[in-house]
Amino acid sequence: MKKFISGLILAAGTSSRMGQPKQLLPFQGTILLDWVMAQAESASALDEVIVVLGRAADEIRPRLHNTRAKVIINPVFTEGCSGSYKAGMATIDPRAEAVMVLLGDQPGVDSTVIDQVAEDWRTQGGRIALTSYRGRRGHPMVFARALFDQLRQLSGDKAAWKILDAHPDWVRDVAVDHAFPEDVNTWQDYETRLRETTPLV
Repeated sequence: MKKFISGLILAAGTSSRMGQPKQLLPFQGTILLDWVMAQAESASALDEVIVVLGRAADEIRPRLHNTRAKVIINPVFTEGCSGSYKAGMATIDPRAEAVMVLLGDQPGVDSTVIDQVAEDWRTQGGRIALTSYRGRRGHPMVFARALFDQLRQLSGDKAAWKILDAHPDWVRDVAVDHAFPEDVNTWQDYETRLRETTPLV
């Protein structure tokens, strides 16, 4: 039987450097977060998608068109991404053998990358599968069920990276021939992502 993998999109940030909710920024005919959700939902390797909102959730939720995902709220979003892990892991399907963590502000992670990394974990197993973009590590990350309790107990920001730093022997890199998907944190970041995704006329 195929191992069940849940997708967890962290999108509860305060957008402090942007000055407005970056989840709502126009992107590819929709909004930034909806685009990221569409990539996860179109990936055949994920069996469910959970999206964690925080700041401006009441504004964001009605703008999401990819409704197959389970949308939940992190009430302590100002305390770092660990609260989003707790909220997401509390609603994960009990059949899940692993969870793939994605970021709501990385539109460069497309469905092909998601499928490649998820299927690599299904084939190779292990505790953690980490995407390596031409040698540079980043999301998505896959955590096996054995680490679910550790994910629920995280605190502060940069949460999951603490597990990787403490246990490098648990990590297997999945090589992906794809440009590193930079975050959208500032207006300059956003404008750069738009230029990268807008076809030349």
